[in-house]
Amino acid sequence: MSIWINEENKKMDGFKDEQYIIIPTETFQNYASHPLVQSLYLTDVGFFPHALHHYREREEGIEEYILIYCVEGTGYIHVEDRKYEVNEQEAFSIPCCTRHKYYASKEDPWSILWVHFKGENVKYFPLGDCNIIQILSREADNRIMTLFQILFRVLERNYTQGNFIYISQVLSLILSEIYFREKVDGVSKQNKHITTIIRFMYQHINENLRLEDLSRELDLSKSYINAVFKKYANRAPIDFFINLKMQEACKLLKSTELYIREISSLLGYEDPYYFSRIFKKAIGMSPREYRSGEFIQK
Repeated sequence: MSIWINEENKKMDGFKDEQYIIIPTETFQNYASHPLVQSLYLTDVGFFPHALHHYREREEGIEEYILIYCVEGTGYIHVEDRKYEVNEQEAFSIPCCTRHKYYASKEDPWSILWVHFKGENVKYFPLGDCNIIQILSREADNRIMTLFQILFRVLERNYTQGNFIYISQVLSLILSEIYFREKVDGVSKQNKHITTIIRFMYQHINENLRLEDLSRELDLSKSYINAVFKKYANRAPIDFFINLKMQEACKLLKSTELYIREISSLLGYEDPYYFSRIFKKAIGMSPREYRSGEFIQK
C-alpha cells in the first residue's frame, strides 16, 4: 500500500494510530538558511504502527537521507541490489539519491519511526554505509522513542525559527544516539556474564572445571567465554580459574594449620606434588616457602 499525503501535511488514516508530518520547506526557506538549521534539516517524520502491506519504492531515490528505526516486527530494505532484514530495535539509513524500496514483513509487519533529512552535517555520520545498527538495551530504545516524541510535539506547534533550530538539534541527538553513543549496554552484558562465571568458579573451587563445564552450566558458548575472559581478564578462563585456586591456597596457607596435602585435596588436587608445581608456577614459590615466609629474605 502506498502512502499518500493529505493537504494538511498530516496523515492519520493510513495505519491505525499513525503519525505523519511533512514540513513545508518552500514556505520556510529563510529558516533553512540559519546555520543551526542548515546543519541538519528535517523534512518529514512519521510513525507507522503495525504497518501491514506498507511498501515504498523509489527508482531514482530522493535527495534526503531516510532513517528508519524499527520499534517492533520485521521489514525489508533494498538499496541498489542488496537486501537487508531489519528487526526490532534496529536502525537503518538509506543514502540519498540511491535506488531503494522497503516494505513490511507479511508475517510480522514492522512498526517504524522514520525521518527524512538533509544538511551540511550528514557527512559526519556514517549514513551511506548501509549498516544495520542494533540498539542493545531497552533504555537506549526508550531514549530514541522519547526523542521522536519530542519531534512530533514540536512540529505540531508553530513553525518558528526557534522550533526549526530545536528540531535540528533533536535530530542530531537521534543520529548520535544511534551511531555514536558508546554501546555500554553490550559491555554491561559482558561484565554481567563474566561476573556470573567467576561466581560459579568460586562456588566450585574444590573441583577441576573444564571450559565445557562452564559452557554447559551457564548456557554460553565456549568461544564467547574465551573471548570475554581474554578481553577483560587478559587470560583464558581455565587459567583464570587455576589462579583463583592458587589465591585460595595462599589464604589457607596463611590462615590455617592445614597440611599442604589437605589444602591440595580441598582444592581438587589429589596429587599434592602436582598441586605444588602448579602453585609454584602461579605464585613464584613453593607452598612451603610461601607459608614460612622464606621468600621475604630472597
